[in-house]
Amino acid sequence: MILLPKEIQKMFIDVGNDKGVYLEGNIIKMMVDTDEEFKQYLNTSLEKDSENRKKRLELTKQLQTKNSELEQKQVENDQLMDDLKDALEEAENAKQDALKDLNILQQKTQFELIGNIVKVALLVILCVGIIVTMMYVFAMSTESTETTLIGNTWSNLFGILLTNSFSIIGTIMGVKYADSREPKSNEK
Repeated sequence: MILLPKEIQKMFIDVGNDKGVYLEGNIIKMMVDTDEEFKQYLNTSLEKDSENRKKRLELTKQLQTKNSELEQKQVENDQLMDDLKDALEEAENAKQDALKDLNILQQKTQFELIGNIVKVALLVILCVGIIVTMMYVFAMSTESTETTLIGNTWSNLFGILLTNSFSIIGTIMGVKYADSREPKSNEK
């Protein structure tokens, strides 16, 4: 037990009355009360200590509750982030697949277009050749005097048609070759 001198007891009582500051904790139980006024001070100190402990306990419980809620929210946020990363990865894979499919479709379309152009070019060459040949045969069968002129025209026309057809086919193949190459990155 602790016995305080009257001056110190008076000082504790004055601080409690003036400032509202009282002793706290187990030290209160160790004090010996010598007069009624100090006994009342110690009782007030015990009551205030009890109230403060209850407030601190309630605050601690609230903080623990909030902390557990925050931890739960963090777990949910982490799960959402993982889900978002997975969704982003799936979207990126779907984009890559779509780009591959588009590239294949474009190449198929280009190949079909090239095939159609070649067919039409060959058909035009064949038709012109047949028409000019028929004109030449007709001129020879009618014993026309224009056979020399038609013969030279026929010969020139076939030369021009063959040259142009090979030029068209060469150009188409060059474009196809140029499109099929992978672009090179600039290295420094």
